[in-house]
Amino acid sequence: MNIVARLPHYAHLIRVDSLGKQVGTLLLLWPTMWGLWIAAEGSPPLHLVLIFALGSFLMHSAGCVVNDYADRDIDGHVERTRDRPLATGAISVREAFGVGLCLLFLAFLLILPLRNALVFLLSLSALFLAMSYPFTKRFFPVPQAYLGLAFGFGIPMSFAAVQNTVPAMAWLLMAANLFWVISYDTAYAMVDRNDDIRLGRIHTSAITFGRHDVAVVMLCHALSLCLITVVGLWFGRGWVFLIGVGVAALVAVRVFLLIRTRQRPACWRAFICNNWVGTSIFAGFALDYFVRG
Repeated sequence: MNIVARLPHYAHLIRVDSLGKQVGTLLLLWPTMWGLWIAAEGSPPLHLVLIFALGSFLMHSAGCVVNDYADRDIDGHVERTRDRPLATGAISVREAFGVGLCLLFLAFLLILPLRNALVFLLSLSALFLAMSYPFTKRFFPVPQAYLGLAFGFGIPMSFAAVQNTVPAMAWLLMAANLFWVISYDTAYAMVDRNDDIRLGRIHTSAITFGRHDVAVVMLCHALSLCLITVVGLWFGRGWVFLIGVGVAALVAVRVFLLIRTRQRPACWRAFICNNWVGTSIFAGFALDYFVRG
């Protein structure tokens, strides 16, 4: 086997064949950074920032491998995913497992220097959720909620890494992230809804919510931003933080204007826009700590 010749297929498998496909890593990264900045009161150690940033990339990449394995018999029938390497047979299941195991091993090595039992235990929960999520689409009406749990575990892990404990407000921030994930991943599911309905083999929130999809997306955006505001004010954040939340709310309005058409390209752009929701909230937290201390 010529490994070098197959690298483009491996890159496609873990979504590093283009920068645009790394939005998933960013959507996993931003909530982790929210938690890390709050836990460290605006001054997180550089090594923790690097560990959690690289960990977000590795776990998202490993999650893509498991997702493509679970959907390998479905992706070929969906317009957006028909060229994925497992669906086309460009790489084998065995190769994919090898790539996935390497990514998980690297992620495991990242947390070893922390020597923190609580972080390790939380990472096991995060691993189980991330690896099992793709299979929930076979039976759970709103798998996006399950994904929200998986994508939120960086928050308690960041608190545990800094404070060796997870306060109640960290779980509330995780709840805020859960609503956000339901919101943006429903927009994502709206892209494939017609194909998913035709196949009749998986469940998504876009199918479950039906004609109420847009209303639910915006309700979840509102709940997420409200809970994030509560958390920020609880930790003493002020006007700079609130500006960040306000910018995120404006991005949410942009999301609404896109998804109300329910057109495939517009729903995809709405999903991508959510990166700026996470960025704005992070900037609000980080700059508030920098300006106001």
